[in-house]
Amino acid sequence: MGKTSKLEYIWLDGYKPTQNLRSKTLIKKNFSGKLKDCPVWAFDGSSTQQAEGNASDCLLKPVAVYPDPDRVNGFLVMNEVYDADGTPHESNGRATIDDDDNDFWFGFEQEYFLWDPETNLPLGFPKDQTPQGQFYCSVGAKNNFGREIIEDHLNQCLDAGLNVEGINAEVAAGQWEYQLFSKGAKNAGDEMWISRYLAERNAEKYGIAIEWHPKPLGPTDWNGSGMHANFSDNTLRTCGDEKTFNKVCEAFGQNIEKHISVYGADNDKRLTGAHETQAIDQFSYAMYDRGASIRIPVGTINAGWKGRLEDRRPASNGDPYKIASVIITTTKSAY
Repeated sequence: MGKTSKLEYIWLDGYKPTQNLRSKTLIKKNFSGKLKDCPVWAFDGSSTQQAEGNASDCLLKPVAVYPDPDRVNGFLVMNEVYDADGTPHESNGRATIDDDDNDFWFGFEQEYFLWDPETNLPLGFPKDQTPQGQFYCSVGAKNNFGREIIEDHLNQCLDAGLNVEGINAEVAAGQWEYQLFSKGAKNAGDEMWISRYLAERNAEKYGIAIEWHPKPLGPTDWNGSGMHANFSDNTLRTCGDEKTFNKVCEAFGQNIEKHISVYGADNDKRLTGAHETQAIDQFSYAMYDRGASIRIPVGTINAGWKGRLEDRRPASNGDPYKIASVIITTTKSAY
């Protein structure tokens, strides 16, 4: 008998304004582990707000495959959703990427909260409302909550072959961040969605939820969660010219709504001008400034104006496919 593999097909549903991850398992014998051997599969789109009940078939088209760190002979298969006639579904953000190549590099900083379903608050949220600050990059049981969950997630991402570059506790209790580097808009989106899937599935084992909302604690004196987008192309990595960086930033400032429209739902609750953000309807760029829309990192300046920019506006629940796509088109428009 041939070896039996478990292929976890993962996709994004049709919920608005924020899509959810969905998955189901396909059992396949003698699977090679290669994308070309992942078959197209159907699902009931009427249960995911992607079809009507009288014509409910939607198609899952595999686009990337990774080893599943939590299953023997398991694989994680990222999919695009297509209608039954073979056209991309309207919920398919990946299919909207028209301009994609590995010249563009992305480093996403994914923030999120570990959420306690029993209290409906972040894990370890202080009853005495201790001011934030002591939790950032913290250690010790008074300050740090859920480290074992985070460590498990980190190991799973690495075992799956995702290019995670670091993790840290963030400024609010129960808030965490990981950084993921990729080349190309589609690859960056694939890896980020798989990492989010692993975060959700891993937290299930602890009875904890993952909260991706950019401001889950409402209008309080606590930071929200973003997905800061660090980006560069060959021009930015090699030009050595401050004026070129300024031109790119100014192009972003001329396209505020174009970017904000795909940077995540409820982002207005986070981008208020406080808590290390610029107001959602304003734009600024500056060296070192974490309160600017775009920060020019000290590393870029010290390297002689060669490197990356950081767009700090994307929300923690934003679609990385759409975010990377709009960053590419606006950056290219500046040249």
